[in-house]
Amino acid sequence: MPTSAALRPSPITPSVDFDAKGVQHGHLRLPYSRDDSAWGSVMIPICVIANGKGPTALLTGANHGDEYEGPAALFELAQTLDPSEVNGRIIIVPALNYPAFRAGTRTSPIDRGNLNRSFPGRPDGTVTEKIADYVTRHLLPLADIVLDFHSGGRTLDFLPYTAAHELPDKDQEARCFNAVAAFAAPFSMRMLEIDAVGMLDTTVEEMGKTFVTTELGGAGTATARSIGIARRGSLNLLRHAGILSGEPNVTPTRWLDMPSSDCFTFAEDEGLIAFAVDLGDPVRNGEVIARVYPAGKTGLAPIEYRAAMDGVLAARHVPGLIKAGDCLSVIATVTGET
Repeated sequence: MPTSAALRPSPITPSVDFDAKGVQHGHLRLPYSRDDSAWGSVMIPICVIANGKGPTALLTGANHGDEYEGPAALFELAQTLDPSEVNGRIIIVPALNYPAFRAGTRTSPIDRGNLNRSFPGRPDGTVTEKIADYVTRHLLPLADIVLDFHSGGRTLDFLPYTAAHELPDKDQEARCFNAVAAFAAPFSMRMLEIDAVGMLDTTVEEMGKTFVTTELGGAGTATARSIGIARRGSLNLLRHAGILSGEPNVTPTRWLDMPSSDCFTFAEDEGLIAFAVDLGDPVRNGEVIARVYPAGKTGLAPIEYRAAMDGVLAARHVPGLIKAGDCLSVIATVTGET
């Protein structure tokens, strides 16, 4: 049975009509009373492009506010997509955790909420939980396919890959991986999450919908290449879904897998990190991935971190200093190329 909180109306008000045809640019307005604005609001940008009777795609970026590839591609798509070329509906939210996006931080500066650990949310919760609740109860039911852009933010850098997860429903899993293939990033991942509780991914998948996510670089910035991958992949996915006409512009992709927790290496020491391999380089079980030098005194030997499996370096810590508990690296296995 739904909780009493879930039965309450969302405090978020959209300024767009999700059933109207054409292009609409507006906001999701969330009241937020604060010291500098007693009756203020968080204004989350949203675009709806609708025409014809095809399916609905929900495209989101900045679920974490310091990840920029998705927002850069989605703000452009919202400006340039022609509704006459659309058969269905495209809902674009370029900066889902808008307070975090404006602050350039992973979590919200208002409540320190990590949006991608806050689903399904609460209409009577924190600002972050209210955003998650609105997405869960009002946006996701409209969508047939969901694309949520991610990258490494300010503390990780990734090979540019699109990803989906293993699912109990193998038909749904096949739909997700077919969408990953259509996106056609340089790499495509069968992804293992460290902790999937509270993620948008899990919420969408539990609804039986097609879900695709990405890790398109990171290091607290976006490049022309990573933005181009996001832009091209979005158009490919919309063509794959039948919302845009034409076939996806599919380019070769290397398929990767994260088969176990051996993929992950976490720092047990703090200091200066010196990687021995770069992103995309092959690594062998037992090979040194990185050395962490104590930064307080010369003459001290570094701590060596070694691979627990064969594969390629798929992600690495940034910037140059690391703390105990930080994710140092992710190794993935190469399973093929298409």
